[in-house]
Amino acid sequence: MKTMIKTLAAGLALSTAVVAVPAAAQVSSLGVANLDAAVQRSTAWTTALSQMQTTYKATIDQLNSREAAIRTELQPLVTKLQTDAKAANPNQQALQQQYATLQQRQNAAQQELAKIGQPVARARAYVEEQIAAKLDDALRAAMTRKNVSLVVRPEAALSYQPAADITADVTTELNRLVPSVSITPPANWQPGGQQAAAPATPAAQPAQQQKQPQGR
Repeated sequence: MKTMIKTLAAGLALSTAVVAVPAAAQVSSLGVANLDAAVQRSTAWTTALSQMQTTYKATIDQLNSREAAIRTELQPLVTKLQTDAKAANPNQQALQQQYATLQQRQNAAQQELAKIGQPVARARAYVEEQIAAKLDDALRAAMTRKNVSLVVRPEAALSYQPAADITADVTTELNRLVPSVSITPPANWQPGGQQAAAPATPAAQPAQQQKQPQGR
Protein backbone atom coordinates (compact mmCIF):
# COMPACT_ATOMS: atom_id res chain seq x y z
CA MET A 1 0.00 0.00 0.00
CA LYS A 2 2.82 2.39 0.90
CA THR A 3 4.48 1.62 -2.42
CA MET A 4 1.27 2.42 -4.28
CA ILE A 5 0.91 5.70 -2.40
CA LYS A 6 4.50 6.63 -3.20
CA THR A 7 3.88 5.84 -6.86
CA LEU A 8 0.74 7.97 -6.95
CA ALA A 9 2.55 10.77 -5.17
CA ALA A 10 5.41 10.60 -7.65
CA GLY A 11 2.94 10.68 -10.51
CA LEU A 12 1.19 13.68 -9.01
CA ALA A 13 4.49 15.46 -8.57
CA LEU A 14 5.40 14.72 -12.15
CA SER A 15 2.05 16.04 -13.38
CA THR A 16 2.52 19.22 -11.37
CA ALA A 17 6.03 19.63 -12.74
CA VAL A 18 4.78 19.33 -16.30
CA VAL A 19 2.10 21.92 -15.74
CA ALA A 20 4.63 24.24 -14.19
CA VAL A 21 6.98 24.14 -17.19
CA PRO A 22 6.91 27.45 -19.09
CA ALA A 23 5.02 27.34 -22.38
CA ALA A 24 8.17 28.16 -24.35
CA ALA A 25 9.85 25.00 -23.07
CA GLN A 26 7.00 22.66 -23.92
CA VAL A 27 6.80 20.70 -27.14
CA SER A 28 4.85 22.74 -29.66
CA SER A 29 2.01 21.38 -31.74
CA LEU A 30 2.10 19.13 -34.76
CA GLY A 31 1.01 20.28 -38.18
CA VAL A 32 -0.30 18.79 -41.41
CA ALA A 33 0.64 20.04 -44.86
CA ASN A 34 -0.12 18.95 -48.40
CA LEU A 35 2.96 20.29 -50.17
CA ASP A 36 1.70 19.41 -53.66
CA ALA A 37 -1.45 21.41 -53.02
CA ALA A 38 0.57 24.26 -51.53
CA VAL A 39 2.60 24.53 -54.74
CA GLN A 40 -0.40 24.22 -57.05
CA ARG A 41 -2.26 26.95 -55.18
CA SER A 42 0.65 29.37 -55.32
CA THR A 43 0.49 32.49 -57.46
CA ALA A 44 3.64 31.53 -59.34
CA TRP A 45 2.19 28.15 -60.33
CA THR A 46 -1.27 29.34 -61.40
CA THR A 47 0.16 32.27 -63.33
CA ALA A 48 2.70 30.05 -65.08
CA LEU A 49 0.02 27.55 -66.14
CA SER A 50 -2.06 30.38 -67.56
CA GLN A 51 0.91 31.70 -69.50
CA MET A 52 1.70 28.22 -70.82
CA GLN A 53 -1.82 27.87 -72.19
CA THR A 54 -1.05 30.86 -74.41
CA THR A 55 2.62 30.32 -75.20
CA TYR A 56 2.27 26.62 -76.01
CA LYS A 57 -1.26 26.76 -77.42
CA ALA A 58 -0.29 25.24 -80.79
CA THR A 59 1.47 22.32 -79.11
CA ILE A 60 -1.37 21.75 -76.66
CA ASP A 61 -3.96 21.81 -79.47
CA GLN A 62 -1.89 19.35 -81.50
CA LEU A 63 -1.51 17.08 -78.48
CA ASN A 64 -5.23 17.09 -77.70
CA SER A 65 -6.15 16.49 -81.34
CA ARG A 66 -3.75 13.58 -81.72
CA GLU A 67 -4.84 12.07 -78.40
CA ALA A 68 -8.48 12.12 -79.52
CA ALA A 69 -7.55 10.52 -82.86
CA ILE A 70 -5.60 7.76 -81.11
CA ARG A 71 -8.55 6.99 -78.86
CA THR A 72 -10.74 6.67 -81.95
CA GLU A 73 -8.19 4.35 -83.58
CA LEU A 74 -7.82 2.10 -80.53
CA GLN A 75 -11.45 1.88 -79.49
CA PRO A 76 -12.38 -0.83 -82.06
CA LEU A 77 -9.50 -2.98 -80.78
CA VAL A 78 -10.66 -2.54 -77.20
CA THR A 79 -14.27 -3.33 -78.10
CA LYS A 80 -13.33 -6.48 -80.03
CA LEU A 81 -11.12 -7.72 -77.20
CA GLN A 82 -13.91 -7.20 -74.66
CA THR A 83 -16.49 -8.88 -76.91
CA ASP A 84 -14.31 -11.90 -77.69
CA ALA A 85 -13.44 -12.31 -74.02
CA LYS A 86 -17.17 -12.63 -73.16
CA ALA A 87 -17.73 -15.43 -75.67
CA ALA A 88 -18.97 -18.77 -74.35
CA ASN A 89 -15.75 -20.53 -75.28
CA PRO A 90 -13.14 -17.84 -76.02
CA ASN A 91 -9.94 -18.63 -77.84
CA GLN A 92 -7.34 -17.82 -75.20
CA GLN A 93 -4.46 -17.75 -77.66
CA ALA A 94 -6.29 -15.30 -79.90
CA LEU A 95 -7.16 -13.14 -76.87
CA GLN A 96 -3.53 -13.05 -75.82
CA GLN A 97 -2.52 -11.96 -79.31
CA GLN A 98 -5.17 -9.25 -79.39
CA TYR A 99 -4.08 -8.01 -75.96
CA ALA A 100 -0.42 -7.93 -77.01
CA THR A 101 -1.27 -5.99 -80.15
CA LEU A 102 -3.35 -3.50 -78.17
CA GLN A 103 -0.54 -3.03 -75.65
CA GLN A 104 1.97 -2.37 -78.41
CA ARG A 105 -0.32 0.19 -80.04
CA GLN A 106 -0.92 1.90 -76.69
CA ASN A 107 2.80 2.04 -75.88
CA ALA A 108 3.56 3.48 -79.31
CA ALA A 109 0.78 6.05 -78.83
CA GLN A 110 2.14 7.09 -75.43
CA GLN A 111 5.60 7.59 -76.90
CA GLU A 112 4.16 9.64 -79.76
CA LEU A 113 2.14 11.84 -77.41
CA ALA A 114 5.11 12.29 -75.10
CA LYS A 115 7.22 13.47 -78.02
CA ILE A 116 4.57 15.95 -79.14
CA GLY A 117 4.07 17.29 -75.64
CA GLN A 118 7.76 17.43 -74.73
CA PRO A 119 8.02 21.26 -74.94
CA VAL A 120 5.06 21.64 -72.57
CA ALA A 121 6.31 18.95 -70.19
CA ARG A 122 9.76 20.55 -70.13
CA ALA A 123 8.34 24.00 -69.37
CA ARG A 124 6.13 22.56 -66.64
CA ALA A 125 9.09 20.76 -65.06
CA TYR A 126 11.07 24.01 -65.15
CA VAL A 127 8.25 25.84 -63.38
CA GLU A 128 8.02 23.10 -60.75
CA GLU A 129 11.76 23.18 -60.12
CA GLN A 130 11.83 26.94 -59.59
CA ILE A 131 9.03 26.79 -57.03
CA ALA A 132 10.32 23.61 -55.36
CA ALA A 133 13.66 25.36 -54.78
CA LYS A 134 11.88 27.58 -52.24
CA LEU A 135 9.50 24.96 -50.84
CA ASP A 136 11.69 23.96 -47.90
CA ASP A 137 12.18 27.59 -46.87
CA ALA A 138 8.44 28.21 -47.20
CA LEU A 139 7.61 25.19 -45.07
CA ARG A 140 10.04 26.19 -42.33
CA ALA A 141 8.74 29.75 -42.30
CA ALA A 142 5.16 28.49 -42.02
CA MET A 143 6.15 26.15 -39.18
CA THR A 144 7.77 29.02 -37.30
CA ARG A 145 4.79 31.31 -37.80
CA LYS A 146 2.34 28.63 -36.61
CA ASN A 147 4.64 27.37 -33.81
CA VAL A 148 4.76 23.86 -35.28
CA SER A 149 7.67 21.54 -34.57
CA LEU A 150 6.69 18.57 -36.73
CA VAL A 151 4.75 18.36 -40.01
CA VAL A 152 3.25 15.24 -41.60
CA ARG A 153 1.37 14.66 -44.83
CA PRO A 154 -2.44 14.40 -44.55
CA GLU A 155 -2.41 10.71 -45.51
CA ALA A 156 0.02 9.98 -42.66
CA ALA A 157 -2.31 11.46 -40.01
CA LEU A 158 -5.04 9.28 -38.53
CA SER A 159 -7.13 12.32 -37.63
CA TYR A 160 -6.55 16.03 -37.18
CA GLN A 161 -8.42 19.27 -36.61
CA PRO A 162 -8.63 21.78 -39.49
CA ALA A 163 -6.54 24.21 -37.45
CA ALA A 164 -3.59 21.81 -37.71
CA ASP A 165 -3.50 22.14 -41.51
CA ILE A 166 -0.79 24.65 -42.47
CA THR A 167 -1.02 24.08 -46.24
CA ALA A 168 -2.39 27.58 -46.83
CA ASP A 169 0.41 29.03 -44.72
CA VAL A 170 3.00 27.26 -46.88
CA THR A 171 1.35 28.73 -49.97
CA THR A 172 1.46 32.19 -48.40
CA GLU A 173 5.19 31.82 -47.79
CA LEU A 174 5.74 30.55 -51.34
CA ASN A 175 3.96 33.62 -52.69
CA ARG A 176 6.34 35.76 -50.65
CA LEU A 177 9.53 33.87 -51.57
CA VAL A 178 8.81 33.18 -55.24
CA PRO A 179 6.06 35.47 -56.54
CA SER A 180 6.71 34.56 -60.18
CA VAL A 181 8.71 32.14 -62.32
CA SER A 182 9.77 31.79 -65.94
CA ILE A 183 8.08 29.29 -68.26
CA THR A 184 10.98 29.28 -70.72
CA PRO A 185 13.77 26.90 -69.73
CA PRO A 186 17.35 27.84 -70.72
CA ALA A 187 18.60 26.07 -73.81
CA ASN A 188 20.87 23.73 -71.85
CA TRP A 189 18.48 23.11 -68.93
CA GLN A 190 17.46 19.56 -68.07
CA PRO A 191 14.84 18.43 -65.51
CA GLY A 192 16.43 17.82 -62.13
CA GLY A 193 18.58 20.92 -62.21
CA GLN A 194 21.28 19.36 -64.36
CA GLN A 195 22.67 21.67 -66.99
CA ALA A 196 24.11 20.20 -70.14
CA ALA A 197 27.85 20.40 -69.68
CA ALA A 198 29.78 22.30 -72.33
CA PRO A 199 32.88 20.55 -73.71
CA ALA A 200 36.06 21.59 -72.00
CA THR A 201 38.31 23.94 -73.94
CA PRO A 202 42.02 23.17 -74.25
CA ALA A 203 42.80 26.10 -71.94
CA ALA A 204 40.60 24.60 -69.22
CA GLN A 205 42.22 21.17 -69.36
CA PRO A 206 44.97 20.24 -66.94
CA ALA A 207 48.43 21.06 -68.20
CA GLN A 208 49.55 17.45 -67.97
CA GLN A 209 46.72 16.46 -70.32
CA GLN A 210 47.59 19.17 -72.84
CA LYS A 211 51.22 18.15 -73.10
CA GLN A 212 51.80 14.80 -74.70
CA PRO A 213 54.93 12.88 -73.77
CA GLN A 214 57.64 13.18 -76.40
CA GLY A 215 58.84 9.98 -77.95
CA ARG A 216 62.48 9.11 -77.84
